[in-house]
Amino acid sequence: METTLRSIVKALTWQALGLVTMTAIGYAVTGSARAGGAMALASAAIGLVAFIFHERLWARVRWGMTDAVSHRRQRL
Repeated sequence: METTLRSIVKALTWQALGLVTMTAIGYAVTGSARAGGAMALASAAIGLVAFIFHERLWARVRWGMTDAVSHRRQRL
């Protein structure tokens, strides 16, 4: 399981990429850097919160996970 800080850092780097992309798309659609930036910031804020909750929820799900210790024992 990863730490909360790791989840937050992953979310921030992902959102930074999304912010740049969404700003470019917003600018292309509206012709306004200000409107494109506002759309990107709103999207980033909502996406950041959603991503953190999504990651923390999946961190609790054991489905598809393997135990590294028992996996090593099986290989011996």
